Amino acid sequence: MTMQLEVCIDNLESLHYAQQGGATRIELCSSLALGGLTPSAGFMQLAAKHATIPVYAMIRPRQGDFLFSSDDVEIMLADIHAAKHAQLQGIVVGALTCDGHVDRDILHALMKQAGTLGVTFHRAIDQCADPFAALDTVMQAGCERVLTSGLAPSAPEGITMIKRMVEHCVKHYGDQFSIMPGAGVTADNAASIIKQTGVHEIHLSGKSTRPSLMQHIDASAHMGNANVDDFAIPVTSVEKIKAVVAQIQQA
Repeated sequence: MTMQLEVCIDNLESLHYAQQGGATRIELCSSLALGGLTPSAGFMQLAAKHATIPVYAMIRPRQGDFLFSSDDVEIMLADIHAAKHAQLQGIVVGALTCDGHVDRDILHALMKQAGTLGVTFHRAIDQCADPFAALDTVMQAGCERVLTSGLAPSAPEGITMIKRMVEHCVKHYGDQFSIMPGAGVTADNAASIIKQTGVHEIHLSGKSTRPSLMQHIDASAHMGNANVDDFAIPVTSVEKIKAVVAQIQQA
């Protein structure tokens, strides 16, 4: 089975770099520093124009938890419509109840709005009270895959749980559903994660930064958090993606 390499990006520059590096799918976001929020409609449209591989848009209206209000859901439904209008290939969603289970009603509403788009359930599953019950709910709703760190801070730390999740899905659903490790995946650990868990997809950002091209730089006024350098532009590293591709080809 061909190994899929999904790269999450939050600017168009990174789309080009991810493709050059060998990504096979894009997770399109804004604000990766916040875990990924919904990209703008304009970003969706330009990504669709320039992408040569499938693009899935993150549908997450705000930072924070995954307990969404009716207003949040209304925004999410509108954003899914925008993804369809942009002719993207899929969306990435997740919603939980206050007691830590997948919110079936919201998920079904989002799936209905998605129509023929592919759907990934994101790392909301890593905050679930029962990840295996969550897998069953997500699979039965019609999602294609789950992005997970194995309920740990990073995928390398969650390998044991990721392997159990893979075994659960293979036992109950065969090859109809995929577990995709993400968070902390690099060229140093990608092959090990694949070998130890038996997954066929991995997810990473390959993050780096480039300096601003501004000639006049006055760093005294901050646009947000003072710890963030406004003149360091976060971008995907072609070299980091290529290095992961080289490793997974040997896995």
